[in-house]
Amino acid sequence: MAEENEEVVTTFKALGICDQLVEACDKLGWKNPSKIQAEAIPHALDGKDLIGLAQTGSGKTGAFALPILQALLESPQAFFACVLSPTRELAIQISEQFEALGSEIGVKCAVLVGGVDMVQQAINIAKRPHIIVGTPGRLMDHLTNTKGFSLRTLKYLVLDEADRLLNEEFEKTLDEILNVIPRDRKTYLFSATMTKKVKKLQRACLRNPVKIEAASKYSTVDTLKQLYRFVPAKYKDCYLVYILTERYKSTSMVFTRTCDATRFLAMVLSNLGLKAIPISGHMTQAKRLGALNLFKSGQYNILVCTDVASRGLDIPSVDMVINYDIPTNSKDYIHRVGRTARAGRSGVAISLVNQYELEWYIQIEKLIGKKLPEYPAEEAEVLLLLERVTEAKRITQRKIKDEIGNKRKKKDDDCVEKDAEKYFGPKDRKSSKKAKRR
Repeated sequence: MAEENEEVVTTFKALGICDQLVEACDKLGWKNPSKIQAEAIPHALDGKDLIGLAQTGSGKTGAFALPILQALLESPQAFFACVLSPTRELAIQISEQFEALGSEIGVKCAVLVGGVDMVQQAINIAKRPHIIVGTPGRLMDHLTNTKGFSLRTLKYLVLDEADRLLNEEFEKTLDEILNVIPRDRKTYLFSATMTKKVKKLQRACLRNPVKIEAASKYSTVDTLKQLYRFVPAKYKDCYLVYILTERYKSTSMVFTRTCDATRFLAMVLSNLGLKAIPISGHMTQAKRLGALNLFKSGQYNILVCTDVASRGLDIPSVDMVINYDIPTNSKDYIHRVGRTARAGRSGVAISLVNQYELEWYIQIEKLIGKKLPEYPAEEAEVLLLLERVTEAKRITQRKIKDEIGNKRKKKDDDCVEKDAEKYFGPKDRKSSKKAKRR
């Protein structure tokens, strides 16, 4: 396998990228193409369909954005390209990269994702953007319901993180989208892993594609130090706090299995004086983006997250990934740990494995093809934190319980108020309450 941090001896200009876009790359600090960019861009400029396989953080967005923008310069039109992504955050990030690369040429993008007002999105569509970036469900909602919107003129389709777009939740919608867009188009399919479903999609929507593989089938970058620690389930929180305290200067992502666990764990860590913030699919889009920006800006150095944050998000300064919960799907491990050691930098990934997760962890070692060393920690030293951690958990549980109680009380009060309006009218509520007291 070619190393991800291997220097590619070429420039964007040498790949055939025009001066305006080369200048945009310079402004973004892209001095040399990454491996996937160097291999994919010449074929894309030749008009080929692409299958690009590369590790997370390898510059896949640039590999498809630059050829699309160059083609747009040659024949500008609205609804020129559509990029599909499995998550809202990734869609927003892809749009930002398109706008940054196309800032000198006036590129307009529209982002169509859930959790955001459809009317505002329809207004953006009416401005006839060049690039549509979205999640499959919301794109299909607009294709079905937004008057005058279609992708009949589409020239490029990109499926980013294609293996995840083929989950059950997306597969049917993806088929519907493929049925209503032109067959005469260029298609780019990018993924970190090549699954059977990706192969099936390749047969369905690509014509004589060029396959570029900038990584082995399932791999992690060589600069990443991977460790595990076998811990009793009842002490897992103590080990997490111990590691985060030991490496308090690190920017860390802590992966959990459920949305509720992200919030609970972030509150526990905050009660212990650590700067932790959660992100999960249960949060509104505004709150998710807000949390991400607070983490990116350095106001919080610990992001507690579900797998919603494991792919594609541009968080360049992560030093450490902790698998608090071992993923049940071993391929998700590759994506999680890919959040660190990006662009050739070193990073560390630590997996906390309890007695119930051993089978999943063994599958991960089989997948990556090596036994990982154990994270060094004296249990007696770790358990000195037990009392403080237990108290922080107790405070968190009480706070969550109080919040639930307050929500129920507010709901009951709202019901009483509505009933009062129903029977006495809005002006007579005070007199109705006095009558009830009498």
